[in-house]
Amino acid sequence: MSQLDVTLRDIYRARRRISPIATRTPLLRSPALAERIGASVHLKAENLQRTRSFKVRGAANKMLALTPGERERGVVTVSSGNHGRAVSYVAGQLGVHAVVCLSGRVPANKVEAIERLGAEVVVHGQSYEEAEVHALRLRDERGLTMIEPFDDPLVIAGQGTIGLEVLEDLPDVDAILVPLSGGGLISGVALAMKAADPAIRTIGVSMERAPVMVHSLRAGAPVDLEEQDTLADALAGNIGLDNRYTFRMVQQYVDDLALVSEEEIARAMAFALREHHLVVEGGGAVGVAALLAGEVRGVGRNVVVVVSGGNVSMPLLLGIALGLNKQGGQRRR
Repeated sequence: MSQLDVTLRDIYRARRRISPIATRTPLLRSPALAERIGASVHLKAENLQRTRSFKVRGAANKMLALTPGERERGVVTVSSGNHGRAVSYVAGQLGVHAVVCLSGRVPANKVEAIERLGAEVVVHGQSYEEAEVHALRLRDERGLTMIEPFDDPLVIAGQGTIGLEVLEDLPDVDAILVPLSGGGLISGVALAMKAADPAIRTIGVSMERAPVMVHSLRAGAPVDLEEQDTLADALAGNIGLDNRYTFRMVQQYVDDLALVSEEEIARAMAFALREHHLVVEGGGAVGVAALLAGEVRGVGRNVVVVVSGGNVSMPLLLGIALGLNKQGGQRRR
C-alpha cells in the first residue's frame, strides 16, 4: 500500500476536525425492513445531517485543512447538488467565498438551496463533466482551490466518520449497504468497516441508469458513460478517467454490488416516508431499494443501510408516494 492511501488514523483525525460542523446522525431501527428480510435492519440517517446529506463531512474535513492563503482566495467545486450545498454551508461557517459549478441537469430545489447559503452558483453545460471542465477553468483563472466531490483523501476520510459512528452504535454489524457513485462515501465507510473486521460485508448500491463505478469495476479501469436522467440524481456523473483514489479503494474494500431500477428507487422513497416519516431522495434510497427488491441476500443478522441524503423536492416525493398508494389501492380492488 502506498503512502497515498487513506488510513483509519485519517478517519479519526477527520472526526475530531469536523465535530464543530458535522452532526452525529442517528442509527434508526427499521422493523418493517427487518420483517421483510429476516434480519435486524438499521438506517444510518444522513438525510438528517446538516445540509441533509453526508457530503458535509468530507467538505468540512477538506476545507478546515485549507491554509490561510487558500481560504483568502476562495474555493470552487463541481457538484450534482449535495456536495455543492455542503461546500456552500461550510464556506459560510468559515467566511470563505465559494463558487459552485452545476450542470443544467441539477434539480431546481438543489440549485436554490445552494444559492440560499450564499455561494456563487454557475450553471454550465448539460452534464457533470461539462460543469467540471468549467470549474477547473475558474480554478486556474481565479486562483481558487478545488474542493473535489469524492476523489480526495481528506474528503474520503471525512465520509469515513460515518463508519466509526456505525461501529460505535452497532458493534455487531454484519453488513452495510452504501450508495455508490464516485466512491468517496463507500471508500471511507468500507475502510472503517474492514479495519474493524474484514468479515463485515460492504455492499455498494447504484441505479441501473449509467452506474459508472460499476461499469468501471467490471472493465478493470475507470470508464466514462453518458449521463441519464434518474431519480438518483445525486449518484449521476463519471468518476474521472484519471481517478487516483476511490476506484482503487472500491476495488480493495467493497465486497458486492447491486443495481436498482427507477421503480424500485421510487418504491423505497415512498417506503421511507410511509414507514419512518423520513424524507429521502432517490440517491439516498438505493440501499433500501436493494433490500426491498431482494437484490441483496446473505447479509447476516445485523444490517446497516446508509441513507445518504434527503434533498428532494416535496412535490416530487409526494407525487411518488401518492402515485404508488393509488396503484396499490387499485390492485387491492
